[in-house]
Amino acid sequence: MNPPSLSLNRTEPLPPVILASQSSRRVDLLRELLPGFRVSPSYATELTDSSLGARRLCEVNAQRKAFSISERFPDHLVVGADTLVFLGDEALSKPADLAEARQMLSRLSGQIHRVITGVCLVQVNRARMKLFSEVTYVRFHSLGPDDIEAYLERVHVLDKAGSYALQEEGHRLVATVEGSRSNVIGLPVEALRSALESW
Repeated sequence: MNPPSLSLNRTEPLPPVILASQSSRRVDLLRELLPGFRVSPSYATELTDSSLGARRLCEVNAQRKAFSISERFPDHLVVGADTLVFLGDEALSKPADLAEARQMLSRLSGQIHRVITGVCLVQVNRARMKLFSEVTYVRFHSLGPDDIEAYLERVHVLDKAGSYALQEEGHRLVATVEGSRSNVIGLPVEALRSALESW
């Protein structure tokens, strides 16, 4: 087993940690910080109301996910997260089908968009919660129909906000990333590391 690429600077151990997500990408990213934790997927309904504001929407969804698990595990530190792609003020969530995925990628072509991940840490028996979000700016190459089809043939996108994944053939779509790359993948490792160190 490879050692974590990042280690926490703590004098006391953390309580047992639960990741309230079934995302393999988030599991892999959290492993960079913690050698051991439990995974308990949250099935809390995700809100889509952009009128809340981009960062607030992601934070509220992360909070809903974390609290849905923390009720059953009050002595655990539960980590919930929610990632959305925003083109302007419009949230682009997971596409319903490939036709919608094509439309999303076409709209993102040549544009700069924001990827925002909201994160919630909660431990019920200590009546403690921390809520934060991270923003990364991503610029796409100009994509033609053939570029989009080639990407869709290589990557399963129906479970991905904005219809793409930076870590899967992302070079075909992405020209530049300004900010945390792990945030685009689904968990802002740098900000989460700081939050866990101060917990």
